Amino acid sequence: MLGLIRAIKIGSAVVAATVMLLGTPTSSYALTGSVRINVAKAGFIVGVGGGSGILRFKGRNYPLSVSGIGIGTIGVASADMVGSAYNLRTAADIAGTYTAVSGGIAVAGGARAARLQNANGVVMELRGTQAGFEVSLSLSGMTVALR
Repeated sequence: MLGLIRAIKIGSAVVAATVMLLGTPTSSYALTGSVRINVAKAGFIVGVGGGSGILRFKGRNYPLSVSGIGIGTIGVASADMVGSAYNLRTAADIAGTYTAVSGGIAVAGGARAARLQNANGVVMELRGTQAGFEVSLSLSGMTVALR
């Protein structure tokens, strides 16, 4: 009788552990895509920017539109950024508003880097060069949409 109770307890523990492991989402379901974004930004105190880009994900290219507003921007600049988008389950996950705290200065072509995240958990790490003159210390919001 004690052997039967012990077997039931062990069996129940194995079933419970299996259910917990199968029900837990893992990062292996999330994939990485490559991103290229071209943006232009202009402003005095409040800056407005926009541009376009491409997401390369699962062997396909998805066109993107980019828009955003930054506080604390002075100047006119454009940037060509490349990088990766992490935690993608589908291409549609890239859409949303991204936020990052940034500060910097670029005069006649400077290097830029940014790490941004949206509400879907997608993290974009972008790097590239900027042309023009811009001084900013801002909390910027960038909105990305599939076209």
